[in-house]
Amino acid sequence: MYQKDYILRLFSLMAKFMAELLGLVKKGDLKKASEMLEEGYRKFLHEDAAFFNNIPEESLTTKLLKEHNYEQGHLEVLAELFRAEGELRYAANDEPGSLGFFRKSLLLFEFIDKEQKTYSAERIEKMDLLRRRIKELC
Repeated sequence: MYQKDYILRLFSLMAKFMAELLGLVKKGDLKKASEMLEEGYRKFLHEDAAFFNNIPEESLTTKLLKEHNYEQGHLEVLAELFRAEGELRYAANDEPGSLGFFRKSLLLFEFIDKEQKTYSAERIEKMDLLRRRIKELC
C-alpha cells in the first residue's frame, strides 16, 4: 500500500515537473531547462544524467532492472526524463543528440507498455509523438 502511494505521488510530482520543464523549453530558456533536467535525474532517480546517458540503448532495460534493481515506475520516470532531454536538445538544434534520447525514451515506453497489464492512452500518445519525432529526424 505504501509503495503504491509513493508511486502515485512520484508520478504526480513528475507530471508537474515535466510541465514546468517543457514550458521552459518552449519559452527558449534552455539553460534553466537544462539545469532543471539535471536536478530531475538526481531528485527522481538518485543518479546524475551521465549515469543514464552512458547506458547503451540495447542494454538499457536489462541493466536497470537486473543490475540496479529499478522497477517499472523508475523506467517510466526515466522515459519521461529522456523525452524531455530529447525536446531540450531538439530546441537547441542538436538533432543527433535529440534522436538518441527520443529513441531511448520510446524504447522504455514500449517496454513498459508491453510489460504492464493496464492500457494507458497517455502512454500511447507519447509513443506516437516519439515515433513522429524519430521519423522526422531520420
